[in-house]
Formats: sequence, structure tokens, C-alpha cells
Amino acid sequence: MKRISSGGGGGGSGGATGDKKRGKRSYGDSATDNPPKKQAAKKDIFQIFAEKVRDHKDLESRWAILQETRVEYFRGKDFVKFLRNHPELKDVLESDKNLESEDIANTLLRKNLIVRCDRVVKTVRPGKRKLSTWPAHLEIFADQLFSDNDAFFAWTFVNRRPLWQTLLSFVWPVLTLAICLFPVYPHQVKLLILYFCAGLLLVILCVLLCKFFGADHTSFLGSTFYLPC
Repeated sequence: MKRISSGGGGGGSGGATGDKKRGKRSYGDSATDNPPKKQAAKKDIFQIFAEKVRDHKDLESRWAILQETRVEYFRGKDFVKFLRNHPELKDVLESDKNLESEDIANTLLRKNLIVRCDRVVKTVRPGKRKLSTWPAHLEIFADQLFSDNDAFFAWTFVNRRPLWQTLLSFVWPVLTLAICLFPVYPHQVKLLILYFCAGLLLVILCVLLCKFFGADHTSFLGSTFYLPC
């Protein structure tokens, strides 16, 4: 009988061990080749600043047509006055909060958050003494630098709508459809709506009457018990 050497078995076990080691090495290599994803980049502080300024009610702005697009714009002199009256908004800029209004505006221009515009009609129309303070049609100005001398700047980003406007955009069509379908409602539903509207109207009238007679009663008492010195 032929003797079976145990070298083959040893080779097989050695090969299996080598495969395991290679497998571990390949897994380690793949782990180093695919590093974990980085966290989302922090939002630009000038973007946050621009959103806060645009949402602020003290910065006067208007709507106009810029290259067949409706945009919201403000005047350069109003921007300088606004930042002078509200310096706390600069705190959003962190290390850049000490910049002047002109430098902040130029940074917004470089980041394409605003664009400088000019009025389309540059001559005084017949019958008027001066140019319009808020022109209805604008065009892009060649020199994209800030100025507070008859300069206009339009916001280039889409403003976030408040939550109530979003909800209203969904509720209003449903309410309109419900009003249009009122004639086909069942009779009991019509009576319920009628009584609800009548009750609401009665409550409003009662509140108005209470305020009216309450004010008259107070004025009557004041005139009755008034004692001149």
C-alpha cells in the first residue's frame, strides 16, 4: 500500500490560513480606501446673514422686473442705514462682524447673494420732475460693486416661506372647492353650516355692541363724576 503523506493536509491548512490572512488584509485595505463620509458642510454665515436681513421688516424693499424675472430689491442707501440702526445683525458674521456696510455688501456680491441693478429708464418722463424712486424695471449693472448713490440691489436666492403660508397654500384650494360644492351638500349639512355662520355672526355683533356700549358707559360715568377743581 502506498503511504499517504501528510504534507498535502498541511499545505491545505496553510493555504486556508493564508486565505484568511489575505481576507483580513483585503478587508483592512478596503476600509482604508473608503473613509467615512464627512459631515455636511456648515452653512455659509453670509447666507444666514442675507436671509435675516431680507426677512427683517425695517429694510424697505420693492418688487421689479429684471430680465423678465420678478425680483425683490432694495436701495444701497437703505442698506447702510439699516445696518447702522441694527448692528446686532452683524453678530451672525462672527469674525467678520466688524466689517463696514460697504465691505459686507461687496462680500454678498462676490458670493452672488445679491446683484447690483440699474434702472432701465434713465431719463425723466414727460410730465414728471424727477426719476422714479422705486423703478418697476431693472437691468444688471456692469460694475458689480456696492454704492449708496442711486444704486439698487436685488436678492438672487429664493426666500423661505413661513409655515403659515405653506399651510395656507394647501388649505385655500380645499376651502374654495368646498364653497363651490355647497349646492350639492345634503340638507342637514347645509343647515349645520347655516347655523354655524349665524352663530358666528351673532358672536361678532355681541362683541361689537359690548365694546360700543361699554365705551359709552365709561365716558358717561367719567363725565358724571367729574368734579372741577
